[in-house]
Amino acid sequence: MAAAPEEHPAEDLARLAELHGVATSYRPAPDRTVQVSASAVAAALAALGVDATGPDAVRTALAARERELRERLLPPTVVQWSGAEPATALTALPALAALPAGTRLRVETEDGEERAWEERAGEEGVLAADLPLGVHRLTATAPDGRTGEACLVVAPDRLPAPPGRSYGLLVQLYSLLSRRSWGMGDLGDLAELAGWAGHTAGAGFVQVNPLHAAVPGAPTDPSPYRPSSRRFPDPVHLRIEDIPEFAHVEDRERLSALLERAGRLRAAVLDKGALIDRDAVWELKREALEQVLAVPLGPGRQAAYDAFRAAHGRALDDHATWCALAEVHGSDWHRWPDGLRDPRSAATARARSALADRVEFHARLAWLTDGQLRAAQRAAREAGMPVGIVHDLAVGVHPAGADAWAQQDVFAAGMSVGAPPDAFNARGQDWGLPPWRPDRLAATGHAPYRDLLRALFRYAGALRIDHVMGLFRLWWVPQGSPPTDGTYVHYDAEAMLALLSLEATRAGAVVIGEDLGTVEPGVRETLQRRGVLGTSVLWFERDWEGDGRPLPPERWRADCLATATTHDLPPTAARLTGDHVDLRDRLGLLTRSAAEERAEASADAAEWLALLGSLGLLDSPAAGPPGSDEEEEIRAVHRFLLRTPARLIGVWLPDGLGDRRPQNLPGTWDEYPNWRLPVADSDGRPVPLEELVASPRLRALLDVLRPDVLRPAVLRPPGAGPTTRR
Repeated sequence: MAAAPEEHPAEDLARLAELHGVATSYRPAPDRTVQVSASAVAAALAALGVDATGPDAVRTALAARERELRERLLPPTVVQWSGAEPATALTALPALAALPAGTRLRVETEDGEERAWEERAGEEGVLAADLPLGVHRLTATAPDGRTGEACLVVAPDRLPAPPGRSYGLLVQLYSLLSRRSWGMGDLGDLAELAGWAGHTAGAGFVQVNPLHAAVPGAPTDPSPYRPSSRRFPDPVHLRIEDIPEFAHVEDRERLSALLERAGRLRAAVLDKGALIDRDAVWELKREALEQVLAVPLGPGRQAAYDAFRAAHGRALDDHATWCALAEVHGSDWHRWPDGLRDPRSAATARARSALADRVEFHARLAWLTDGQLRAAQRAAREAGMPVGIVHDLAVGVHPAGADAWAQQDVFAAGMSVGAPPDAFNARGQDWGLPPWRPDRLAATGHAPYRDLLRALFRYAGALRIDHVMGLFRLWWVPQGSPPTDGTYVHYDAEAMLALLSLEATRAGAVVIGEDLGTVEPGVRETLQRRGVLGTSVLWFERDWEGDGRPLPPERWRADCLATATTHDLPPTAARLTGDHVDLRDRLGLLTRSAAEERAEASADAAEWLALLGSLGLLDSPAAGPPGSDEEEEIRAVHRFLLRTPARLIGVWLPDGLGDRRPQNLPGTWDEYPNWRLPVADSDGRPVPLEELVASPRLRALLDVLRPDVLRPAVLRPPGAGPTTRR
């Protein structure tokens, strides 16, 4: 247990925390500073392997850390931004400027090329501009014999920018059922939607929820933001019939029976109003995949699979081994037999050998899913989409899952990621996700993070990073403590951004950061400077430093994805009609009277509609309250988004049908069917993909955003007459 606050010498503890990147205070607002409890600081330090349980321990740890920093020649990671002008000597970088004169440096590039020189005072040495992009190894040898090694990241100064201005669709893939899917949306549905949206509607991208591998359970946690693994995708998204070996399954009668059961599962959702049952879908697909994977691969397919296994190496072996062990011992590795809790133990090696068939099965599933993900991106690009599929990177992983088991050495034991108290949640938040240790990440050259990015960029035209502020700092909550008793722990943001820039550039992919909520000063500016797009949601865009009124379009930032809503917020129809207040009232989630909440929601919507009207964006402003003509008002909202300079504009797909139900209602668990709702119309009737693309309401909304009207924003003063629009 961490010591009580009064037992610590405050100044020593604060200094020790600072040297390990642990915050002792934070600022939830520019004019307010909150002190963190000493127990939270001590707990965070303990998770970093630092003993701060009493005054003597603090002094000893502080002396050791100061000595370590004083004696080391190189920090764990050195970043050189390529394109920075003027070109300088490598040793002129701030991280290396204090090297003693005469230090010998050697760079081994990631391609194995070696460069060595001696740095003398007043001489340039090797110019950083001479080094290729990549992750290299830098070695320093001082005149007194001390040596040091560092990971040298040479990265593009900015990430790739979107190729022009475009709009796209935002959808939770599981909710997008077609008449061919097996009870939830799949990768075949994603490819179909992308093909239609690109060819017919002129969309530039489709953004989906995280498709990471889930932790199996009874029932499985339906949230896509608590995955088992972020590196490998979930095979529940496979379109079984699109696997080449499907056509060669011998037991056609058994396969036909499975297809009939899948049809009943699909009909239950689309025709009878049942919730999406991920576990039932997976049970059917797993049974079908057992048969499909029994078909031998042809020579070309076998070679492709072998190449995939070689490329992913031990990470894939670990993931497939965890999946195989979970089938035998359950999905929480903390409860497995002692020897199996260690992925490197002899017991695990023996189990991997004994379960070789199941390990092979799960490795093949990862390959098949990767292939269909890449096929969806190809379909999007072939349909003319300049970006294609935007994938979502969750902020962390489930503590019981495959990544937490395989990478125990880089996760902070006893800690969970969350958020401090703020204006929206006075109790703070605990997301139940173990954080990466920044010191262990740095010691590996951020290898787990690099491997994760490379895996996702294989099939992503763009990557949305959930809670992108986590590249800078995360709120660590000790297990068993309330979220209020946490603290921020900082990461090497420059290294994280440099690796992101490097991998995105190599993939030619755009990066979007979800930067909603409380953001540390300077973070948005740094992200913008490096080319990471932000996220701007209409209802939150107000002049918070002025009169609090809706922010006019010309004052929105350009480097962002602009949307009307997200999966965690009410759909636009619900926002305009006040249905979101009624929903929260029915579930007992309101903290004020329903009348007060409705009055505030109505005033908020009316204020936005007044601005839309003043800009001439409403064809015929309704005489009644907000929502009186919701279809026209929703179109006007998106005309407004067009008026902003935003590089990307996102349309929440359910908004095109009038769906009033959020996909996720924060603060609920069993009270609301989070992550289990199919896309529906204004009456709550599920709409399959085949009907969705023919919807006059959806087409009328997308006509507002077609490429012939999607041009750089032409801003007009308030009160000017209406523009010509579709």
